[in-house]
Amino acid sequence: MKLIIVDDEQLIRMGLEKIILKMDFEIEVAGSFANGMEAWTYLSKPGHEEPDVLITDIKMPMMDGLRLIELVREKNKDISIVVLSGFNEFEYARSALRFGVRDYLLKPVDKTLLFDLLTKLRHEKYAQAAFEDDPGDERLPIESEHHVIDQVKTILERDYDKNFELERLAEMVELNASYLSRLFKNKTNMTITDYLILIRIEKAKQLLSDHPHLKNYEVSSLVGYNDPVYFNKLFKKIVGITPKDYKEKHH
Repeated sequence: MKLIIVDDEQLIRMGLEKIILKMDFEIEVAGSFANGMEAWTYLSKPGHEEPDVLITDIKMPMMDGLRLIELVREKNKDISIVVLSGFNEFEYARSALRFGVRDYLLKPVDKTLLFDLLTKLRHEKYAQAAFEDDPGDERLPIESEHHVIDQVKTILERDYDKNFELERLAEMVELNASYLSRLFKNKTNMTITDYLILIRIEKAKQLLSDHPHLKNYEVSSLVGYNDPVYFNKLFKKIVGITPKDYKEKHH
């Protein structure tokens, strides 16, 4: 992933470059510029490779950040734009929202926030490439794979009672559905459906233990199964006994 930095304070530019270089993943600082005019001269040259990310200050001589963002957005709809802003400039910086700015970084830049932001942008770049290639030879970087798996687990643990749709889940983590299925199976040794079933059965066991007054069909519905007969069979297959026997055993 390539990025450029635009700020009229040399120490800030050098500091950001140093932080990014120490992050130890494939991010290249393709350019560092003291004002919007210098950056635009570079970006408007024919034939050069477009950066993936633009990190720019707002108040600069020659050409300010707002004008630079406006020009860049006219030329490149896909570049991710991050605004650097002093606390007193924040309201002014907010006017860049209309150009689709991705995020803001307050000066002095917090290293952890910068790392998290660049990791997210890098993941999105690879995810989009994988989606467009459906996913061909394209693979997410290792840290992004772990991030996606964690995201999927969090979503399933939160929405276990809702109807499961792989396409919708894939949209939420910005990946192609078939790619996501393969990735999850490869990293967890189980399918997404099997993982969801285990979550639902564990929730059902908890309901049966903590709320013995609930009817079988109510427990079934609460964990995402509209068919109590199917839920019964599934529960017995995994737990070894029926929901009714499980409830009696724990009371």
